[in-house]
Amino acid sequence: MEARAYLKNARIAPRKVQIVLDLIRGKDTETAMAILKHTPKSACEYLEKLLKSAVANAENNFNMDKDNLYVSECYVCPGPIMKRIMPRAQGRAFRILKRTSHVTIVVKEKE
Repeated sequence: MEARAYLKNARIAPRKVQIVLDLIRGKDTETAMAILKHTPKSACEYLEKLLKSAVANAENNFNMDKDNLYVSECYVCPGPIMKRIMPRAQGRAFRILKRTSHVTIVVKEKE
């Protein structure tokens, strides 16, 4: 039995999220929450909210014990890329890619 939570179209690059997800993969939810609270990365704000959502889904939808949960899977996929233009010298224009992310967190109960 597992519970999932998704975050779609987060305005943060996937490689920035991946760094933080590697820190919490396989940890129990309380430890993962503590890691997210004390890591100075911009992705932590998104992931903390997402982890709370996954735990709430497990508790309310699947009647799992909140104290026995751990992060079994967590991954990020690239979302749509917003293309913007930055004016440069001599009338040129450089393209800026504003990347987005789709993040998934899966929690399971320890046996």
